[in-house]
Amino acid sequence: MTAPIVETKGIEVRFPLPTHFLSSEKPVLHALNTVDVAIQPGESFCVVGESGCGKTTLGRAIIGLQTPTSGEVHFRGTRIDEMDETTRKPIRRDMQMVFQNPYASLNPRRNVFDTLAEPIRHLMPEKSNSDVRTQVEAVLDATGCDPSWQRRLPHEFSGGQRQRIAIARALVTNPAFIVADEPISALDVSIQAQILNLLTDLQEERGLTYLFITHDLSVVEHFGTRVAVMYLGQVMELAETEALFARPKHPYTRLLLDAIPKLDGGSFDKPRQPGELPDPVNLPEGCPFAPRCPLADARCRSERPKLRQIDGTNVACHHTK
Repeated sequence: MTAPIVETKGIEVRFPLPTHFLSSEKPVLHALNTVDVAIQPGESFCVVGESGCGKTTLGRAIIGLQTPTSGEVHFRGTRIDEMDETTRKPIRRDMQMVFQNPYASLNPRRNVFDTLAEPIRHLMPEKSNSDVRTQVEAVLDATGCDPSWQRRLPHEFSGGQRQRIAIARALVTNPAFIVADEPISALDVSIQAQILNLLTDLQEERGLTYLFITHDLSVVEHFGTRVAVMYLGQVMELAETEALFARPKHPYTRLLLDAIPKLDGGSFDKPRQPGELPDPVNLPEGCPFAPRCPLADARCRSERPKLRQIDGTNVACHHTK
């Protein structure tokens, strides 16, 4: 493998919670718990898991919208999480984000041209007005947007058109790495395929690297190169896409795949116990998935498993061999 374009080393994110004025306790929400990932250039690295598992927090920590409580974030071998805004500004050209909801991520008071021109003027101040206009028109064409859209406002577009504009905004500074945070979840099914095809085409044309956050496993199967399965801020399994779907090793991954409707039933021999999601403020001592796992034993409830490689897959489970 080549050197990773993005790498996290033990990053953790804690959110302090409000306390009662008579209480001395200072509770914190554990959003990310010692996450290590290395994303190779040109790949579509997918992150999946239930709502609240830390997928978006991981993407925001990598892109710089959330400061990690501890750990390190590296881009092309350089640590970036400790940089101040002035030092990090040139790197922001190469790292962009597509947000989940195109109805909320575009400023309703700005037309398309101003929306796309702003990142160029902020991150590439050496560009002249004519260069800015040329760059905006080029990225609109690349994303299948009509040049006549430039003077129109977001409310004049459909959801799919808005998401194309949001993708164009992320591409306008010619980045190398894009965090796509559930970019199709707010769209109609008929439009989702168009946006996925657009992302695939742009990746081939521009050599992009994606961190693709989603809860839709059917999308992952056809779009991702590798998959990280997260649960309560922790990576439970990390594998090549084909291997994950053919031979899932972690019980949580198997439960996720079992949730996909199929004719031949699930992969567990004994009935599954749904259990309850542990409190992210007071995480259990052992495996966070133990309260819901059909394979959990005393060791699982007392000792937290670490990621270890088994047959090319990294998995955090005491029972996987």
